[in-house]
Amino acid sequence: MKSTTQSISHRNKQRGAVLVISLLLLVVITTLAISGMNTATTELAMARNDQNYEYAFQAAETGLENAMAQGSFDTLVETDLGQNYINTNDEVVAKVRFEDSTLVPDRAFSLGVGSGVAAYHFLATAEAKSKRAPGSTTDRDSSALHTQAFYVVGPESSSL
Repeated sequence: MKSTTQSISHRNKQRGAVLVISLLLLVVITTLAISGMNTATTELAMARNDQNYEYAFQAAETGLENAMAQGSFDTLVETDLGQNYINTNDEVVAKVRFEDSTLVPDRAFSLGVGSGVAAYHFLATAEAKSKRAPGSTTDRDSSALHTQAFYVVGPESSSL
């Protein structure tokens, strides 16, 4: 009779251990799932931020292209091309400023000093902003500032 009692008692202890181990495994799996969801959420936020920076980058490049394509450059004052809306979320402000004028290199080149031709150096600047929620400030807003130096060849003169 004693051996039967020990056998029943031993089985009861094992059933309780299985329950505890199962609960511990469930806690571990739940923790891993929550950690995976948090990682995925963070990666999505990073991707959205990167995408918004790309929008600002492209808007600034568009502003530079428009500034240089306008074709009328003033050596006396800075040309402000104003605010340009690319779409409802992205805007750019472009400016062109005269920097300096230099004579073209010596006669080793096709045109040289004394040929009556000068290079007029300008600096185009475009500042773009990309907003996720226009009219309000969010942590996903982005901006980009691009500059491009260029020159225009023209007649040598004291003022244009």
